Amino acid sequence: MIQAARDDTAVLLTRGTGRDGASDAALAVRRLNDEYFRDTGRRRLFRVQTFGCQMNAHDSEGLAGALFGMGFEQAADEKQADLVIYNTCCVRESAENRIYGNLSVLKHEKDLRRAQNRGLTVALCGCMMQQDAAVERIRRSHRYVDIIFGTFNLHRFPELLLSHMETGGQIIDIWREDRDGAGHDARLDRRQFAHKAGVNIMYGCDNFCSYCIVPYVRGRERSRPAPDIINEVGALARDGVREIMLLGQNVNSYAGALRHPGGEKVDFPALLRLVDRACEGTGIRRIRFMTSHPKDLSPALISAMRDCVRVCRHIHLPLQSGSTEILRLMNRRYTREQYLGLIGEIRARMPGAAITTDIIVGFPGETEADFEDTLDAVRQARFSGAFTFLYSKRSGTPAADMPGQVPPDIARARFDRLLDTLNPIFLEINKSHLGETAEVLVDEKGSGPGALICRTDWGGLVHIKGPDDLIGRFTDVKLTDCRTFYFLGETVSGEII
Repeated sequence: MIQAARDDTAVLLTRGTGRDGASDAALAVRRLNDEYFRDTGRRRLFRVQTFGCQMNAHDSEGLAGALFGMGFEQAADEKQADLVIYNTCCVRESAENRIYGNLSVLKHEKDLRRAQNRGLTVALCGCMMQQDAAVERIRRSHRYVDIIFGTFNLHRFPELLLSHMETGGQIIDIWREDRDGAGHDARLDRRQFAHKAGVNIMYGCDNFCSYCIVPYVRGRERSRPAPDIINEVGALARDGVREIMLLGQNVNSYAGALRHPGGEKVDFPALLRLVDRACEGTGIRRIRFMTSHPKDLSPALISAMRDCVRVCRHIHLPLQSGSTEILRLMNRRYTREQYLGLIGEIRARMPGAAITTDIIVGFPGETEADFEDTLDAVRQARFSGAFTFLYSKRSGTPAADMPGQVPPDIARARFDRLLDTLNPIFLEINKSHLGETAEVLVDEKGSGPGALICRTDWGGLVHIKGPDDLIGRFTDVKLTDCRTFYFLGETVSGEII
């Protein structure tokens, strides 16, 4: 039984009760919420805000699904919510600053609620909570935060929530490792999108890029057994999912067991083929994945992408820098020439494939010549899209103590020059698709009457007009116009799937 202190005294919980404990706790929370509904005529509302990557977004979807199962409903905004969860990121300082700023707003809201005899529960989870300094700061300076947990024990959230509801105490439960793998086969009670879903194939990272905190907060690599992944994909297919995304910090280094128990290992290209075959005869028509590390991108993966019917012709391949010297300092373990060689091989074997990337500007030691190498690599690679970042110093990483920290004004000027180089390339590539007819998956409503947002196989964002019943379905559209980051399209007559 989890014990929690009363009178706002924090308790550090270190012993898990396993999956059965979480299930029992979820049922208990559901009973409490049902009683609340009978007494008040309203359901308790929640809001989950995600900071960070696709892995965090997938975790948040799992938390939301669990909350639906426990009798909560989703709030339109935080002011309506009875429970607010921030799923935190610590990759960049800007994300941490936003979290602390938002917490100050929540404190004000919580004080207002207390004066009105209404409650607000605040919970923090995710990567930032795996850092001792962040947890200590929250514990000392933000004592109104009710529940704090990390990346390894998301499956225990029902127990933590129940403990807080029963005691009113602050609950802190941080694990330093993945003790039982309970989150690996977690099933969602409800997903954000009925027609698409993420599937974690592995957790953690062994790359230790010198600027990155992820291996320290997500742990070392752990690959899920292939049968578990195939079973989850099958369940998603039976549930009506049309598109899946295989998720991992570095999917290219996947090494999962082929059979239960144990069994020989399979790599990512082999898993991709297994998943593609598992989707045959189902409603799943698209398979995506991210993120790929260039050092592990093999010819076998390019062949699997080319051969598999449902695998999208889009690969996200972070460059980070076009300078071999900066890549060495980043501990990326490939050179500029090796990266551009991979781009050439992908284009030769999969003509028309879209390649997107990540780029960091202002890494310690970056000279003007190094930055010019990045601009030149961008011109040669001709990316279809990019996530661009100013270097953010992260305590505990080797890069934080490196000499040659780039002054902010120089880094910002370089960042603007990078965008000035990238954006015309994006627009030129988009213009080359005008007049084409592309199959799109309609994802969600856009802004304005009848507006819908869609994606092509190769990741192009398309805005169309159409009825809401197209959402979650495939249809053909003609690409009639474009901007730097999206297309405008019109539906054409043909089969809607």
